Amino acid sequence: MASKRDKQEKPDKAEKREKKAPKAERIAENGHVAASVSDGFVSRQLRTYSGMAGGGTPFDGPVVILGARLIDGTGADPVDDAALVIEGERITAAGRRRDVRVPAGATVIEADGKTLLPGLIDCHVHLRGQWGYDLLRGLMTPPSLSTLYAVPNARATLEAGITTVRDAGGTPAAVKAAIDRGMFPGPRMLVAVSFLSQTGGHGDHMMPCCIDLGDNLPSDIPLGVVDGLDEMRKKAREILRAGADWIKLCTSGGVLSPADSPESAQFTVDEIAVAVYEAAAQGKRCMAHAQSNRGIKNALEAGIASIEHGIYLDDEAIQMMLDRNVYLVPTLVAPADVIDLAEARPGLLPAYAVEKSKQVMATHRESFRRAVAAGVKVAMGTDSGVGPHGGNARELALMVEHGGMTPLQAITASTHTAAELLRLDDRLGALAPGMLADLLVVDGDPLADIHLLSDAARLALVMKGGACVCGELATAAATAKRRVAATV
Repeated sequence: MASKRDKQEKPDKAEKREKKAPKAERIAENGHVAASVSDGFVSRQLRTYSGMAGGGTPFDGPVVILGARLIDGTGADPVDDAALVIEGERITAAGRRRDVRVPAGATVIEADGKTLLPGLIDCHVHLRGQWGYDLLRGLMTPPSLSTLYAVPNARATLEAGITTVRDAGGTPAAVKAAIDRGMFPGPRMLVAVSFLSQTGGHGDHMMPCCIDLGDNLPSDIPLGVVDGLDEMRKKAREILRAGADWIKLCTSGGVLSPADSPESAQFTVDEIAVAVYEAAAQGKRCMAHAQSNRGIKNALEAGIASIEHGIYLDDEAIQMMLDRNVYLVPTLVAPADVIDLAEARPGLLPAYAVEKSKQVMATHRESFRRAVAAGVKVAMGTDSGVGPHGGNARELALMVEHGGMTPLQAITASTHTAAELLRLDDRLGALAPGMLADLLVVDGDPLADIHLLSDAARLALVMKGGACVCGELATAAATAKRRVAATV
């Protein structure tokens, strides 16, 4: 005879037992899904949290942001006293307040005196990387722990107003999948997973002591050191198999790598072209860490889609970029971050890294100014990981101060143009009907002071997919929502 425990519980009893489960057992206080005594409860929590992939709270009904100055991200003139309507994840209306119908029962966010603009897009980050280039820390950190650092880094990035990133290598596709599933807050992600390097090149982690730091990479980040066409083809396919959205190649030396110079070229045109072909076969494209003049031109000849850093540009390289519609991702803040770290923690960085950063900075800024003046398409990128995560918007100030851009141009490079490069401009990078509601509300006018975007205290609201992430207006909106619920 079956025992009472073996008998199926009645639904009402199962529901009561589920409600009595300890709170910590049902869902962790930080919002992460925890194991539950009831599969049904876990299923409901997963469904609930999947709507909070940005780390914020979704609304049950329409939301209207009123009174702000609207910068739509396309480069168009701003619109004063604007209204923007959000239903679910998407924008349904945007424009002057007098021209926009406010839906009945909408939650209203008053934003007078503030500026509304799209969430920023950083096309060059390393979420698994830790600011500091601390070799001892790297030796003492298990690969799994290094990957877990992506969790706070992703949150810091999102809360700084960066709602989409392209990770330029070193972060597995699992981090992107975890954010998409709502396991922890972070920006939307595209990932390169690994970066391809020739032996002795910028991505070769063999140190002068003959220890290869690349040996401690997780198994879902393929080691990318290759030489020759056949090795390149096989490795590109491995990286695509690992979930890469982009293929990253190092076509020149770099600042932090010990065995090369930023002025050296790496990989032949034919080697680069193999990776370009393999990416294109899966509808994807390639980005190139390219600092040297020859390395830039080799990448351009091979069909690369974006030049990262672009330190030693000349007129011929700039014209090649214009002719081929190739984007520049300048990362002006990266060498400054290296120098800042060296001053803050003397002796931490190898002397060669500090010296190379100082050598390239002036040339880097001059190349960027010339590219901007010539009309090269610029997409914002920071190399965060080399510098601190969450400080991404400092790049916009450098684009204005040292690159000859206006604040509006810098914002456009960080929204619509960046979305174009990533082929996400059908849903991101602009505030218009049908677009995803990734946006910022800034206290003040960044067109008058671009530094406001990098001041966390001035970010009144960060929203991802229609969910409030952080900011004083996020709190106000949550209060308004509770009041509406209380009166229903």
